[in-house]
Amino acid sequence: MEKTMRRRGIQGIIRRRKRSLTRPDAKAMPSQDLIGRDFTTDRPGTKLVGDITYLPTLEGWLYRATVLDLATREIIGYAMAGHHRACLTVDVLKAAAGRGHLEAGCIMHSDRRSEYTSNEFRRDIKNLGMRQSMGPDRVLLR
Repeated sequence: MEKTMRRRGIQGIIRRRKRSLTRPDAKAMPSQDLIGRDFTTDRPGTKLVGDITYLPTLEGWLYRATVLDLATREIIGYAMAGHHRACLTVDVLKAAAGRGHLEAGCIMHSDRRSEYTSNEFRRDIKNLGMRQSMGPDRVLLR
């Protein structure tokens, strides 16, 4: 079958691997998981989640970081850049805090990517009076 396909110029479809933004920082200690897979709350400004996604454009990749309030399901901060360095997550964190309405000790939950384990991000979480939370390394869904 393989020889016949090659002679006729037929190729199978090869699925591309999912593009990964960054690897977790192996040296950084992850924060405790304060959410515990409970992504619900009744009070706005108490539990936030953050993530980075990437969008293909004609000029290359565009990275968008967002912060979502779990009570309202509203995006309360976002930032976009042509990179996904720690300053992108810091910018979105400051945008979310700048809107106000965050309670003292508010939980900021994210994955373990290096942008979220950076000293810069952790310093700003502390300065804003928030608590950092990170999900488990791998979540097994059954």
